[in-house]
Amino acid sequence: MPQTSSAATQAQEGIIEYIRSNHLSAGDILPSEAVLCDELGFSRTSIREAMRTLSSLDIVEVRHGHGTYVSKMSLSPLVRGMVLRIMLSSADSLPMLEHVVDVRSTIDYSVAEELAQQWNEADTQELEGIVGEMRAAGRAGRPFLEEDRRFHQALLENVSNPLLREFSDAFWEIHMEVVPQLKVAMPGDIEATIDTHADIVEALGRGDVEEYRRLVDQHYEPLRRAIKANEA
Repeated sequence: MPQTSSAATQAQEGIIEYIRSNHLSAGDILPSEAVLCDELGFSRTSIREAMRTLSSLDIVEVRHGHGTYVSKMSLSPLVRGMVLRIMLSSADSLPMLEHVVDVRSTIDYSVAEELAQQWNEADTQELEGIVGEMRAAGRAGRPFLEEDRRFHQALLENVSNPLLREFSDAFWEIHMEVVPQLKVAMPGDIEATIDTHADIVEALGRGDVEEYRRLVDQHYEPLRRAIKANEA
């Protein structure tokens, strides 16, 4: 005999349906607990438990003292889940990390033509500025993860499909979360890594799709080699 879902699970579904049926968007405030209890027919305990779960899924945002709001529904839960999945995979952790790199490179590769068509001088200036910050950090012996993330975000900023932008950023985060936990050595030639970023900007400035794709492969190859070295 199938088990019925718990009251808290039913309350979650009720809150989600409330958001949908009332056409609420990110940033809109939800009714108070008391109102939701009356409208949805659940106890305060069930509503509170449901809200905690929905908050962990980035569906709602609880602002203490202000109320509960519809959240932006980011891919943060996906990132947390994927990082945990990779770390718990034991012998498969490194192959799964390589798959993450494959996803990142596939996204960058797939948007080549659109990037080249949409590229303009402002894009070049923005990306060159970020590359300059990366060089300054590298020469000072500082990591430049934040600059690298901004580079990849800015690179895809004009891509028309927002899901590609979100998945690109999510898989960047998964990649960078997992690498230190698996003790994968990052590529040692920092200047070469930064040069590849600069060359990507230059290729797009010329509208050279094939050169951009070659540089995408060049960018990710040291990351793949580092993973393979750890597998050996």
